[in-house]
Amino acid sequence: MQFIGTRKGETVSAAEAVYRSLSAGGGMYVPAAFPYVGKEERAKMEDMSYAERAKYILALYFGEFGDEFLKNVCQTAFKGFEGKDEAPLVKIDGGRYVLELFHGKTCSEKDLSVNIFAPLYRKAKETLGKKEKTLVLAATSGNTGVSLIENFRNDEDIYLAILYPEEGLSKMQRFNLCVQEGKRVYAAGVADSFDVCQHFIQRMLCSEKFGGELKSRSFSVVGGNSSNVARIIPEIVWYFSAYTDLCSSGQIEDGEEVDFSVASGNLNAAVAGWYAKKMGLPVRRIFMPFNRNKAALDLFTKGALDADKPFRRSMERGLDVAVPLNLERILFELSGRNAASVAERMNLLDETGTLSATEEEIAAFSRDFYADFASEDDVLESMYNLFEEYGYPTDPETGVASAVADKFREENEKDETPLVLVATVNPYKCPQDVLYCLSGNDVKDSYKGVKRLNLLTAMKPPKAITDVRYSEPRFTDVFPPEGKKITAAILSFLDAVPESEKKE
Repeated sequence: MQFIGTRKGETVSAAEAVYRSLSAGGGMYVPAAFPYVGKEERAKMEDMSYAERAKYILALYFGEFGDEFLKNVCQTAFKGFEGKDEAPLVKIDGGRYVLELFHGKTCSEKDLSVNIFAPLYRKAKETLGKKEKTLVLAATSGNTGVSLIENFRNDEDIYLAILYPEEGLSKMQRFNLCVQEGKRVYAAGVADSFDVCQHFIQRMLCSEKFGGELKSRSFSVVGGNSSNVARIIPEIVWYFSAYTDLCSSGQIEDGEEVDFSVASGNLNAAVAGWYAKKMGLPVRRIFMPFNRNKAALDLFTKGALDADKPFRRSMERGLDVAVPLNLERILFELSGRNAASVAERMNLLDETGTLSATEEEIAAFSRDFYADFASEDDVLESMYNLFEEYGYPTDPETGVASAVADKFREENEKDETPLVLVATVNPYKCPQDVLYCLSGNDVKDSYKGVKRLNLLTAMKPPKAITDVRYSEPRFTDVFPPEGKKITAAILSFLDAVPESEKKE
């Protein structure tokens, strides 16, 4: 499988796409084609474990890495997950299900993609004969950073630099990130939004000057966010796994269409679901939920995005994103893979903070997606109702996905298409918010929130939360939104690690 750049249209191998992260002109890579997976193949997947399903899908895109390698990757990627099923499908009522993706070591869906991205990157580097050290750069709203650290902190030649919005994480998420161990790990807050953090990361990835500084230190750089296609492809597995579980349990017949509602700040999960549909999976629509910071929603409903639209912090912090990374991949497909058009519009976005879509693109989008937003009150009500009626607690981001699905059902009362609600984060990563939504009880301390949420729901707190309770935060730096200071801090981090520790 080859991969295509979204701005120049160049084609590269899988190894090059994973290693480079960004394509020519600062774009992204997408698959050159979408392999078809029909009924016969899906029937075989019904009897497979999640790891075997993952290996099957990965081989369609990363086959050049070798069958045995991919098999080993998938056998080890999901070790340490709680329970026998890495991505269990829970039935809520007659036509609604929840796909739980938070059973990994760091308690979010990132474990299901980053745990595969990490070995794929190592293999790509080896395949291309690259010997230099690597700096992995990423912005996080609370989950990506911890999962990257879990996967890379023991690599002698890989260093991690993570930026997070100072006020953009739950207290528990921030604490969980800042206590992480690792000699070659650095995390810093930025006194601004997630978009600003992400903007700095993308600028550094594209900067010739920063690249020169790294080269003088014998480093290359790679992005750890979903701009890297090796973060997107593993997420396709979620959809095939959920669908085949529905079939194998007799909930649906193969060929029957299903809807998915999944919230992701950078729209990576929505893009992965769209790719699954392009591969032949019987998905009717993917619900694309936004919270009240819905600048990107305007692109698909009004044809224009304004990145300077007023921003308000929410309890669904991972969705507080004005310009999702994967808008570019969506526009690339909607435009008929017109790289020149995508490049022109993305460059204009950088210059003016605005992005446009044509009427034809909006119409094409509406055939595969249902996009809407949920207010804070909508989210609270949906989370409360799920718990009150079914005893099922969710995190606020999944609450947005649930609330938008509720809106669709209210508008289409006779619609009986099965719905899979994708739960992406363990509720204990934001215990205070969840506790408030379910009980109205507002507590200031995160671990008091954990205790009371446990008493309320009887849901067991994960080890990733309980084991670090008395740890001291390692990372305390917070920077103003100034690129020079942030760049200097990252270079100082690279220079400060003693040689003896670099080789541990």
